[in-house]
Amino acid sequence: MSDPAALRARAEGLAAALPPLLADAEHLAQAVLLGEHGRRRAGTGDEFWQYRPAHAGDGARRIDWRRSARSDAHFVREREWQAAQSVLLWVDASASMGFSGAKSHPTKAERARVLALAVAVLLTRGGERVGLSGTGLPARRGPLQLLRIAEALGGADPAADYGAPEARSMPPHSRAVFLSDFLGDPAPVERALTEAADKGVKGAMLQILDPVEEAFPFDGRTIFESMGGSLRHETLKAGDLRGRYLDRLAMRKARLADLARATGWHFSTHHTGESAQGSLLWLFRALERVH
Repeated sequence: MSDPAALRARAEGLAAALPPLLADAEHLAQAVLLGEHGRRRAGTGDEFWQYRPAHAGDGARRIDWRRSARSDAHFVREREWQAAQSVLLWVDASASMGFSGAKSHPTKAERARVLALAVAVLLTRGGERVGLSGTGLPARRGPLQLLRIAEALGGADPAADYGAPEARSMPPHSRAVFLSDFLGDPAPVERALTEAADKGVKGAMLQILDPVEEAFPFDGRTIFESMGGSLRHETLKAGDLRGRYLDRLAMRKARLADLARATGWHFSTHHTGESAQGSLLWLFRALERVH
């Protein structure tokens, strides 16, 4: 497992290169909700936002009678919507994420952890609350939360061959980021996104793959074994499987993309042989586009 301090240092380095790009496009200021100065809207927060004229359907308990007494109309006291200031990250910690097809490439798990913590760094700098889904680490503000996240990410042990997100701990109308290879059973992913959508949670799914998993450069006698050792297949003609494998991978990506569109999420694929900065920027743009 990566050392938490080293993981945070790599994530800080990745995030440090992005603010100028985000500033040029005024993206950082619009990406999520930048603290108390972010995208303000009415809702269930604690901070006063504005008074507005009462509408048909507003109950008497919502009327601010003190403000209404100063005029001939009734007014409702609205509070700032703050639920979406919580961003929950899910980072797949399964055995499958430990794969790397080349020494020059990080494992999928390493890339997912660095990207997740880089997202947390930038959100924390903007005053957002960030947490880890499925770890008992709720969304909080502040630099101390970065250390908590780094420790949780660095201490995660693979529990199964493939991981599955969960949406039970996500606050209603919050935002979420899922980082995984999404190569396991898609049914749990579909359930999690459906449950998230029912709670008004929207976000981004980033599929992280090794270049070998995209190219399938195998031929002749080959033994395929899952990272956890539960699955094994031997063939004498691996090259004959290439077409079927690539078709199934394309079908999986299309299924995930369709699922994202149906639930108001965004989906993209990242390869560990590429720079992480482009995918980090995509994540922020994706979070900005969810409403």
